Amino acid sequence: MFAITGITGNVGSVVARTLLDAGKSIRAMVRDRAKGAVWAERGAEVAVADINDAGALAAAFKGADGVFALVPPNFDPAPGFPEAGAIAATLKTAIQTARPGKVVYLSTIGAQATQTNLLTQHTIIEEVLRESPVPITFFRAGWFMENFGWDVASARDKGVILSFLQPLDKPVPMVATEDIGRLAAELLQQTWTGHRVVELEGPKRVTPNEVATTFAELFGKPVRMEVVPRDTWDQLFRSQGMKNPEPRIRMLDGFNEGWIEFESGEAGSRKGTVALKTVLNTLIERARL
Repeated sequence: MFAITGITGNVGSVVARTLLDAGKSIRAMVRDRAKGAVWAERGAEVAVADINDAGALAAAFKGADGVFALVPPNFDPAPGFPEAGAIAATLKTAIQTARPGKVVYLSTIGAQATQTNLLTQHTIIEEVLRESPVPITFFRAGWFMENFGWDVASARDKGVILSFLQPLDKPVPMVATEDIGRLAAELLQQTWTGHRVVELEGPKRVTPNEVATTFAELFGKPVRMEVVPRDTWDQLFRSQGMKNPEPRIRMLDGFNEGWIEFESGEAGSRKGTVALKTVLNTLIERARL
């Protein structure tokens, strides 16, 4: 049996579906039991647990052959990342208490970077989990293609997408959540000892200009990328309600300057199969609902 966190989201749902389709048993971990009903109908156990509750997590992890651990994103962490530190401690305690057979932790590209940025939250969690004797895979995925869901309306209505990724012709390691979920399910069914890192990106790296071109093809009208000047980011993010935008700014710097990269580089990362066009088409269809 495999315990799945984040099962109501894009990645966790794919992990769960893939395992069920393979004839495996799963335990759906949700904060609201009602949201587990759809999985219960498919034969899954349902456990109510919050990522901040070590006791509930341990109970949900207990007896599991494997755990898929995904933490909610925090785009505006407090200085020093205390939230990540707390989650790391909670996860470690739950894993130590329950002793599941193995853990696949969804981390991120650039978790090994030494320069502080938004992704440092995963660096902190990885470091704490490495203290556990339980076999753990740190599954580092690239930039989510689904992030462009925020740009569908602008591309459709204005023919313009504002880009923080720049220069516009620089290829970026991106990946579809479908590929992430499928590989996570595969990793959970493997056997290994100790701790290991697995890195995943899509079939090919994609430039912001290629994103605009793909949107244009799907909408049947011109769409272009427009650079958001870096010197405007701090004020812009604060106007959107962020209290501590520096980590987000430094993350974007990392992608743009190239120091956020896979530890094994492009040559060493695994490659998914889902193309950008497929993801954007799905995002466009969802926006029509």
